[in-house]
Amino acid sequence: MTRPGKIVCVGRNYREHAKELGNDVPSAPLLFLKPPSAVIAVGDAIVMPKASQRVDFEGEIGIVIGARLRKATREQCVAGIRGLVALNDVTARDLQKSDGQWTRAKGFDTFCPIGPIWEGVPPLDDITVVTRVNGVEKQRGNSSEMAFSIPELLSYISHVMTLEPGDVVATGTPSGIAPLAAGDVVEVELVGYSTVRNPVEAEA
Repeated sequence: MTRPGKIVCVGRNYREHAKELGNDVPSAPLLFLKPPSAVIAVGDAIVMPKASQRVDFEGEIGIVIGARLRKATREQCVAGIRGLVALNDVTARDLQKSDGQWTRAKGFDTFCPIGPIWEGVPPLDDITVVTRVNGVEKQRGNSSEMAFSIPELLSYISHVMTLEPGDVVATGTPSGIAPLAAGDVVEVELVGYSTVRNPVEAEA
């Protein structure tokens, strides 16, 4: 897919993930942005920056927007979906904690692998996301477990900022996050829809 205009992400949208980080589930969706310059494709390397001592994977369901959505209802948002992508919200966990906000930790180049787009709208309450590192399953979640559903998220975001065609919404990661190491291969699969697989390298 072409590089999105913006990537809107949702934090702590799975209860078990919030719990593993020692956080409560927020009372409203917790939003942040990743820069388009972070996007890489299948096979491109995730580069761990020297500035961080812990870089984690976060497998997520990515929603690709197909129609302009501004202050849209949930029904309008579902009608405005173009399709799905597997997405890895790579995070410098130590910098996320030390900075007090998430821009640097989430925004390094290569920190947003995105898989090929699956066109269409499947049952949005039954999408399974699986993350594997070196072939070993580390995360498994289903959209039915989200604190805020996909239609709810899209409508909420559209009341904050206009979603444009080509934008991507990353809907949160399930529990099971862990650090990556140079030489690893990490794969995020939306079962039946999209997969992104990337090697991991240390910054030269």
